[in-house]
Order: sequence, then structure tokens, then C-alpha cells
Amino acid sequence: MADKVLAAVRPNAGLQQCYKKRLLRMVEAMHRSVMKWVMAAYRANEPAVVAIAQDATSADILKRTIDELTARWEKKFDEGAKDLAEYFAKAASLRSDRQLKAILKKAGFSVPFKMTKAQRDIIDAVVNENVSLIKSIPAEYFKNVEGDVMRSVQAGRDVGGLAKALEKNYGVTKRRAQLISRDQNNKATAMLQRERQLDLGIEEAIWMHSSAGKVPRPTHVANNGERYNIKTGWLDPAVGEYIHPGFLVNCRCTSRPIIKGFI
Repeated sequence: MADKVLAAVRPNAGLQQCYKKRLLRMVEAMHRSVMKWVMAAYRANEPAVVAIAQDATSADILKRTIDELTARWEKKFDEGAKDLAEYFAKAASLRSDRQLKAILKKAGFSVPFKMTKAQRDIIDAVVNENVSLIKSIPAEYFKNVEGDVMRSVQAGRDVGGLAKALEKNYGVTKRRAQLISRDQNNKATAMLQRERQLDLGIEEAIWMHSSAGKVPRPTHVANNGERYNIKTGWLDPAVGEYIHPGFLVNCRCTSRPIIKGFI
């Protein structure tokens, strides 16, 4: 009898794109609002040009504007985070199960999948993690907006200088949203598949390096094609911990499960 090595279940590219687009729409709307209201407040109270004939300074007025926008957009992201996270977690579970069923069927196995307590726990964990990450986007964004505005006040920059700084921050925020969608898609698929494979009695898999990242982890490249225990994971010497494919930030590695003793 020989072992049967199955194909890898890969994160669904369509789901990643959908998640990314939804996040970017929220980020774009937030940035448009900032550019409208913060820039208007800065023009009206430009520190190098206008002397404020009242107790409030330019910095005070701008800080109030930023605080109001922060509260408004944190509320909007809070309201949308749960729905988006739940949609993503459930879709990741359904699509990864669908892939695994097709792979098993091709190998000659027909296995009914049930929603176990362990699977539900993972879906809940995915939801909670993604809610936190989505909520963190406006907090990080507005912290940088405030820093840009206050540095502009201190330096007496014109409106154009501030606009450039805010656009740069917007680019950073967009890249972070893209990373969240890609990284969480990888991680959720890996977590759900690990538990599903253990449910089926599959104990080992072959680590597959993705070769997709611009800066690959050398230890992951070296581990390509090696067997590891699905339950415990593989001891990555670079981090000194047992890990699984897709668990580390921006890790795009996958695995090929092994059915032992296949005739």
C-alpha cells in the first residue's frame, strides 16, 4: 500500500478580491471625507496666513475637526465590520470545503462534511479577528492624519504640502487594507482546512511553498516538499514556534494532505 498525496486547497482568489474591494470602498469614502473637511478647515485657518482673532488656535480648530471625523468614521467602520467579517468567514468555510470535496472526489472518496463545534469555533475566531482588524483601520488612519496636520501647522506648510502628506497616508492605508484581505484569506483557509483534515483522520501533509511573495521566508523555501504533522505543525526555526501554512503574516504557503495506506 502506498500513501496518496492530495492536491492543496488554495485560498479563493475571488473571495479575496471581494473582501479587498469592500474594504477599499470604505477606506476611499473615509479619505474623501477627510480631504473635504480637513482641507477646508486648514484653508480657513492656515497658520502661515491667518491670525485667529479668538482664543482658539489653528491647531485647536483642526484638532476638533479631526476628532469629529474620527468619531464619525470609527462608528461607520464599527457598524460595517461585523457584517463584512461574518460574510467573509462563512464564505471562506464554504469555498474551502467545496474545494476539498472536489479534491477528495477526484481521488475516489465521497465524504459528507458536517459543521462541527471545532469548525464553528474557528469561524467565530475568524469573525472576531477580522472585526478587530477592520475596526483598527480608521484608528490607525486618523492617528496619522492628526500627525500630518499638526506637523503642517508647526512647519507653516501651505495647503498643497498637507494634501501630499494626506495622500501618502491614504496610500499606506490602502496597502494595509489589501494586506488584511490577502492575509486573512490565507489564514482562514489554512485554519479551516487544518481542522477539517483532522476531522477526516488525516494526520500528515506536505508543506508547499507558494513562490509568490517578493521576499520569501528562507525557512519556508527550505521546507518546501517536506512532511509535517497536521496537528502539531512544523517547527519554523526562524520564529522558534510550531506553525502551519498561511498562519504567519503574509505567508502564502499551502499544504498537500496525505492519506496513508491508499491502495
